[in-house]
Amino acid sequence: MTDSDGTEYEVAVVGGGPAGLTTALYGARLGHETVLIDRGGGRAAMMADTHNVIGVTEDVSGNEFLATGREQVESYGGTFERGFVTDVERTGDGRFRLTTNDAEVLTERVVLATGFSDERPDPPLPRTGKGLHYCLHCDAYMFVDEPVYVMGHGEAAAHVAMIMLNVTGDVDLLTRGAEPTWSEETAERLDAHPVDVIHEDVSGVENDPDSGWLEALEFEDGSRREYRGGFAMYGSDYNTALAEGLGCELTEGGEIDVDDHGRTSEDGVFAVGDITPGHNQVPVAMGQGAKAGLAIHKELREFPRSAEDIEADGPVDASEVPAIPPRLLATAVAHEGHAGGPREEGEPATEPEVPATDD
Repeated sequence: MTDSDGTEYEVAVVGGGPAGLTTALYGARLGHETVLIDRGGGRAAMMADTHNVIGVTEDVSGNEFLATGREQVESYGGTFERGFVTDVERTGDGRFRLTTNDAEVLTERVVLATGFSDERPDPPLPRTGKGLHYCLHCDAYMFVDEPVYVMGHGEAAAHVAMIMLNVTGDVDLLTRGAEPTWSEETAERLDAHPVDVIHEDVSGVENDPDSGWLEALEFEDGSRREYRGGFAMYGSDYNTALAEGLGCELTEGGEIDVDDHGRTSEDGVFAVGDITPGHNQVPVAMGQGAKAGLAIHKELREFPRSAEDIEADGPVDASEVPAIPPRLLATAVAHEGHAGGPREEGEPATEPEVPATDD
């Protein structure tokens, strides 16, 4: 429940990307006082267009997608706060205290949706989203039958270069002067694929003056190669400081280790989205958020009351239902999605009609 200062919640979500937004949506819609704290930015906000999300058209930008999600969370009674969470600690009563840059929040469950940042190569670089990309499965479709580059010198770069041959026959692998670190086996496989490995560093970028899209890259040896776009593969920087502070276990790859519903190794702490293992895709993140939201609801909901609690406290009294907090109840009955139709706060529900009798 929320106290008079609005600082106590049942669910606190840190991070406002697709995973965090979906978790917060489920929390609020299932009747739990929920706060979403987001510092802004993130990988989804960088999307020029939204791909692979059923019901969302390609012309929707990442910022538009996220803004709509925030509006939906708030429409169900969720609280949105713009801020940066600097610390999370477990309190003596088993709850969690979140410290932001200007406030503190107490919550029964905390959800970490803090994602990761792509490691960027040194400039000169094409413009992000207009020739420089990081998500193969999101953006490869844009480059079907177009000349593309893959930038990097490790295993991931070599494999992505070979994978791109599924959509185009013109792929260059740019090591940018770095010594390749892929294995001998990968080198043999790479040699067996029609991928040109270019070792000279990039010295300049040519963009279309009207659209801003990449047209070509210039190299230190004076050569010029035309590209429509490409992918930088230099690894990921996972934002796990809060999880590590709480004692959550990490995977060998540096992600937060979770079960199928986002539970971490610490009771009451969940993690969803790109900070966990798996495909870094918007629909996948949304699915993880939904599963975590449902798992949290099952842990927090009042009913059905257990046999042990019934024996200790007696049957459920009519005054105890519904269990949804008054503020969220009022929000629900006034919502456009309410079965009885929206009604003003305080307006009673329509009484059912009583069939006429012959008396």
